[in-house]
Amino acid sequence: MHKKVQEFNDYRQKMNEKILATDNKVIKRIFNLDTNTYTEGHLSVKTKELLGLVASAVLRCDDCIAYHLETAYKNGVTKEEMMETMSIATLVGGTIVIPHLRRAVEFWEALESGN
Repeated sequence: MHKKVQEFNDYRQKMNEKILATDNKVIKRIFNLDTNTYTEGHLSVKTKELLGLVASAVLRCDDCIAYHLETAYKNGVTKEEMMETMSIATLVGGTIVIPHLRRAVEFWEALESGN
């Protein structure tokens, strides 16, 4: 696994464990809702991850973009599908999304390289 991807996953896991250890019912419910939202349903997991990617890019959340990129990658999304998805996000979000598009492409390349 590429160092950039590993660092992201390690930090996310460490902080999620700390957050969930606070035993806050509202936070636990939000985390659970988020997890359940992206499971297979009338829409495929792949489609849901791409929708999450668009929303995350428009909201300019790099952590969320990285999460959805990795999950989409693991669910068979191609680079072409990812780029088309990010083109929609850039259209909807405007040019302010371009720096996030750059980081998304960089993270995708890290996913593809694997080392």
